[in-house]
Amino acid sequence: MPGDGPPPSARQIDLVERAYRYALDHGLAELSLRPLASAIGSSPRVLLYLFGSKDGLVRALLARARADELALLDRLRDLNGRRPLGLDTVAEQIWAWLAAPEHRPLLTLWAEGYSRSLIDPEGPWGGFARATVEDWLDVLAAAQPPEHRDAPLGARQRTLVLAVLRGALLDLLATGDEERTTAAVRTQLAVLRSERPSGADGDTPTAATGHTRRPDR
Repeated sequence: MPGDGPPPSARQIDLVERAYRYALDHGLAELSLRPLASAIGSSPRVLLYLFGSKDGLVRALLARARADELALLDRLRDLNGRRPLGLDTVAEQIWAWLAAPEHRPLLTLWAEGYSRSLIDPEGPWGGFARATVEDWLDVLAAAQPPEHRDAPLGARQRTLVLAVLRGALLDLLATGDEERTTAAVRTQLAVLRSERPSGADGDTPTAATGHTRRPDR
């Protein structure tokens, strides 16, 4: 996975940012160095020198995409650090971010990296899907009360929530039907909310806006 080896140079960071913007529009699966280099004001020779290979560049771009995902997770961890918010509350905040139209290019790129890591586990995509699952499960676990977090039921519940969010996201990316997918997510979260222990709910700030949200009664 990206992150091993020496830190990137300023030139590498600059080119990754340019290439990342290109990849959001064009994807990574059929990435060709010549049109990419032309679009970002570089050359194939420079890209190969700085990243070692096309695979090295793809790994850097996947790491950049994951950084945007981790930024959201860090905000949720900060909120959970004050007190566990509950799976339903955190899942609702996550879905609001996933469903936002401005995040569609990033999430399409994420879906591409996720699927390719399953098809080509030895390639530059290797480990991307597993790391993503572990990242999200960690945040969902932090949303659970400590006494529930390590119990078998707690693990099953956060796995279910992740499956619902991931499935709804793929549906949304394929169809663009935000209303239907949001309704499906809310239906499942309402079931989860009904199972929340008495006294565990209350007004909680949303990660995306900072406003308060009162759980459904």
